[in-house]
Amino acid sequence: MANNKWLTRIGFGSGDLAQNLIYQTICMYLLIFYTNVYGLEPSKAAFMFLIVRIVDVLWDPLVGTFIDKHTPRWGKYRSYLVLAGVPLTGFAVLCFWSGFSPSLAYAYVTYVGMSMLYTLINVPYGALNASLTRDTDEITVLTSVRMFMANIGGLCVAAGIPAIVAWLSPDGQIHSQASANAWFWTMAIYAGVGLALLFFCFFTCKEKVVMNAEETKNVKVSDLFTEFKRNRPLRVLAFFFITAFAMMAVGNSAGSYYMIYNVHGTSADMSLFMALGSVPAFIFMPLVPAIKKRLGKKRMFYTFLSVAVFGMALLYIVSMVPILKTQLWIVYIAQFVKSTGVIVSTGYMWALVPEVISYGEYTSGKRIAGIVNALTGIFYKAGMALGGVVPGLVLAWTGFDQNNTLSQSPLAEQGILWLVCVIPAMLLLLAMWIISKYELTDERMDEINDALAAREQ
Repeated sequence: MANNKWLTRIGFGSGDLAQNLIYQTICMYLLIFYTNVYGLEPSKAAFMFLIVRIVDVLWDPLVGTFIDKHTPRWGKYRSYLVLAGVPLTGFAVLCFWSGFSPSLAYAYVTYVGMSMLYTLINVPYGALNASLTRDTDEITVLTSVRMFMANIGGLCVAAGIPAIVAWLSPDGQIHSQASANAWFWTMAIYAGVGLALLFFCFFTCKEKVVMNAEETKNVKVSDLFTEFKRNRPLRVLAFFFITAFAMMAVGNSAGSYYMIYNVHGTSADMSLFMALGSVPAFIFMPLVPAIKKRLGKKRMFYTFLSVAVFGMALLYIVSMVPILKTQLWIVYIAQFVKSTGVIVSTGYMWALVPEVISYGEYTSGKRIAGIVNALTGIFYKAGMALGGVVPGLVLAWTGFDQNNTLSQSPLAEQGILWLVCVIPAMLLLLAMWIISKYELTDERMDEINDALAAREQ
């Protein structure tokens, strides 16, 4: 039994590992690919990122409603890991193909297609967690394993992508037009591995807690707005998602620019810097159940959000002193501290999604996991939209020159530093205030789950 439990936990986590191999590559490196390799102006890339997220806002509730109303033969949620996984990998690879460079229309078609297919996997995958068990402690373990494996994916992307692209590129650079084919083949490798992991997740996860067809036949798109209006914990979590993912998207997309133009590091230096965005997960995520038990949910969030802000302040100070930023070990320490806070605080927030699903079922009688995950998906995408738009606009406003592969003006360097440190820190302070309003304690969730179990019996 224990072995089966761990197979399910690892299988479930492999789904997020797969998505990170594909989607984190998009989040971290598509902007620098578009500006420096594909040839788009930063302002045009920023506007495209905004349009794609607007499409997501319209698409996500349709996906959530469809998933709640239908049960494919291979499982209500797990089926989409396969059905959407195959085309997703194809579109992800095409995003990094420069055959029509610099066609803005081609960039729109491939990026919009990739994003819509990602939603078709991510929404049911998010609901899959709540379908595996009602046990609060098991959900915490599942989430910890998921975040641990997601950060394996993040580490592979952060450290591996620059190294592989530089190795395959004729000039050894990742931000020149000569590296176009290297980007394409690197994405093809990562997408192929990601697809294999999605299949593994599909075969190892079995759904146990799902509503039957009779209970979900009346689910409609308007339930999304109804649920958002009456489910206060969901509203709190949704706004936390916006700030958290905006913070991560801004910082991640600017990290490569920071290492190239502010620190003037090599591709190996960039790989290590970006990798340190994931390394703390392997130290701290296995400890999250014990940390949460000792501190409680809110105090754990406050502690690690504060650590993240401190790390960003340290990175800013180091980067403003010329003699310090040449000492890369100090830069790496600051990055490690920042990443420790970010990883734990944003990693554990996924454990709150099954809680708000159960709270919604307790208060309304409907377990509309697809709708709830569509809602969190909308706010997740809203945060990612800010993370995609803000860097492009800041780069354009500060006069970033995408044709210069060696250096930038002092104003452009300062804009990059704001993207890496200042704006993310401001968003984290806002996130700390938002999560203070979350009201579902572990004791309250135990009461809710006991009541739901009694109803089923």
